Amino acid sequence: MASSACVCPGASVSGAHHRLLLPCSPRRLPRPRPRSCLRLVACHADTLLPSSSPSGGHVPAACPSTSSANGFSGWLREHGLPPGKVAILDRPVPCFREGKDLPLHYVAAGQDLEAGDVAFEVPISLVVTLERVLGDESVAELLTTNKLSELACLALYLMYEKKQGKDSFWYPYIKELDRQRGRGQLAVESPLLWSENELNYLKGSPMRDEVVARDEGIRREYNELDTLWFMAGSLFQQYPFDIPTEAFPFEIFKQAFVAVQSCVVHLQKVSLARRFALVPLGPPLLTYKSNCKAMLTAVGDSVRLVVDRPYKAGEPIIVWCGPQPNSRLLLNYGFVDEDNPFDRIVIEASLNTEDPQFQEKRMVAQRNGKLAIQNFHVCVGKEKETITEMLPYLRLGYISDPDEMHAILSSKGDTCPVSPCTERAVLDQLVGYLESRLGSYPTTLDEDEAMLADGNLEPKKEVATRLVRLEKNLIKIRKATCSDPEVLRLDMSLKTMFSLMITSGRSASLEGNLKSG
Repeated sequence: MASSACVCPGASVSGAHHRLLLPCSPRRLPRPRPRSCLRLVACHADTLLPSSSPSGGHVPAACPSTSSANGFSGWLREHGLPPGKVAILDRPVPCFREGKDLPLHYVAAGQDLEAGDVAFEVPISLVVTLERVLGDESVAELLTTNKLSELACLALYLMYEKKQGKDSFWYPYIKELDRQRGRGQLAVESPLLWSENELNYLKGSPMRDEVVARDEGIRREYNELDTLWFMAGSLFQQYPFDIPTEAFPFEIFKQAFVAVQSCVVHLQKVSLARRFALVPLGPPLLTYKSNCKAMLTAVGDSVRLVVDRPYKAGEPIIVWCGPQPNSRLLLNYGFVDEDNPFDRIVIEASLNTEDPQFQEKRMVAQRNGKLAIQNFHVCVGKEKETITEMLPYLRLGYISDPDEMHAILSSKGDTCPVSPCTERAVLDQLVGYLESRLGSYPTTLDEDEAMLADGNLEPKKEVATRLVRLEKNLIKIRKATCSDPEVLRLDMSLKTMFSLMITSGRSASLEGNLKSG
């Protein structure tokens, strides 16, 4: 579901880039010294286009379809949508614009369904793809190489179609997208459309910098739109409007881009020109979930949805949103998933360029598949694996003897020496980095839990609080419990970090690994 415009999550925190910088060839390591026990809670740190997870057993209040939904459904049936087993219902949304927010539509089971049932099948004639927009796959490939994403092309196409009003074939679909405004199951827009004050809800999170980076990427694409106009002139001759950057200001384009971003489906096993598709009855009317298996698939000249679980009539239809972390889900679709098995944070580590042995250390890192600036992904349930992968890289910063470095270069594989002093220094540095990350947030985990339990947060603040709470749970230093005598003799402050890292049966030579638990 990602596009070439997507910006991968970084490791910056609250505007200041948090990078784990390795030391510069220390000549002598400090002797280990006792440390006081760490505190576990150490923080103070209009468009072109339901609060509860249905998997938890709660079915949002549903209302009969409005005339708008009926008009959209009628348009689909009139143009070839086969009879399906779904209905378009209304979901009330919290109104924070003086009551001007209309209920959102969502696709629900129109009757009881069993796993394996075909919920609906949309003919390709009702699907917006680059094949439909450009009519030439070679042009599509040329336009979407480096400069423009599929999202930008699709957004521009619908913007021109919207200018035609009711004369456009897509008028009922565009009207529905306008109503949704890119809002999914939590009725929240992407942070790309939040105000500066609303972005402060994400203070301390790498997400805030990611929003800025994505915004800059969208602006770069906007500046290339005229290229699309001139290269696909035969397409745009039908529109009696100015070239893109004269017809649409940047803010309008960004709103359209974000709305399309929340709706686009990444189809598998199709041609390049059909890869990204806007599917009526698809998202944001469908409810996304990370642990679902159902997905929209291209079958011949249609896009079909086969459900992966039974449904009662009126329940929202759930589809898989791809292996995306919560930061990407919020950026693209305006929600986070508490049960996301693909969630992760990023720790960015870097060799010190001022180190006299920087070049040699970079060679060792490259030989082991690492870069001078390396991102390590801390994934849910795999904290131990990440820390184990990081330790050899971090040890490089503590190599100071040229003969020792020469021996490492002459050998094969990862041969950085392991000693209690080195491991203590490495783990102290890593603990300090994680404490710094936690301290960047203005609230503690307890405060986040209290705000969410209160239930009075406005939707954007609620989803932002859920995100930062999940991030903190991945970062936080946790007290470990283990029966290994070697572990029990370790200093308490070094027995607290990623409890999964502490395992029984370790030898004293791996003291540093045990400390990282």
